[in-house]
Amino acid sequence: MVKAAQEQEQRLLGRREHDLSGDLERIAREFAAGFEAVAAIDRPAVSIFGSARTGPADPWYEAARETAGAFARRGFAVVTGGGPGIMEAANRGAAEAGGLSIGFGIVLPREQRMNDHCRIAVEFDHFYARKVMFVRSSEGFVVFPGGFGTLDELFEALTLIQTEKVLHFTVVLFGSDHWNPLLDWIDRALEDAGMVSREDLQLVSVTDEPEAAAETVITCHERRCAHRISEPWKADAE
Repeated sequence: MVKAAQEQEQRLLGRREHDLSGDLERIAREFAAGFEAVAAIDRPAVSIFGSARTGPADPWYEAARETAGAFARRGFAVVTGGGPGIMEAANRGAAEAGGLSIGFGIVLPREQRMNDHCRIAVEFDHFYARKVMFVRSSEGFVVFPGGFGTLDELFEALTLIQTEKVLHFTVVLFGSDHWNPLLDWIDRALEDAGMVSREDLQLVSVTDEPEAAAETVITCHERRCAHRISEPWKADAE
């Protein structure tokens, strides 16, 4: 199954002969399954991201577990990529706190497997369909240290906010020692060169505390992000 899904994705993304109607039908089914799962979420939600390679003995794992628990105790569902590592920790923390734990997984040849803590679980073949569900289901993202996939989700979210494709959406980076060098580089190499604006640097918050991560997202949800949005959005929010 994993090999077949991988070959299908490689064919779809490559310049090969395509079964156009079949490809469109498969993609549509995947989006439909994702939309149905999102519709089953009966409360506001947060998506939590981070490395699939982080084990239970790692402090980041425990921090993600505590953060998810903080959200669940305040009535938020927790959405992850459904896999191991930080994803497992967050799903576990939400479930242990009596909350709604959701996994949007992906079929991959390595690393990925659905963890055992998801009450709602959907497994995708296509990254792009899965990424839509993270944004569609959530009021914000909390991003723990991770690899390329984690960075992809982070910058996807920032791009959607910057270009006003999503409104009232919060991004929290967990782990100041980990993220501050990246933010410093963005400030030095991008903002100084005019490639991003000063306002763009205010699209994220950084914290080292689980309760603070939950408070930032929940407060933003309750206030419709009026304290963090750009000037064109303020009139709409008010």
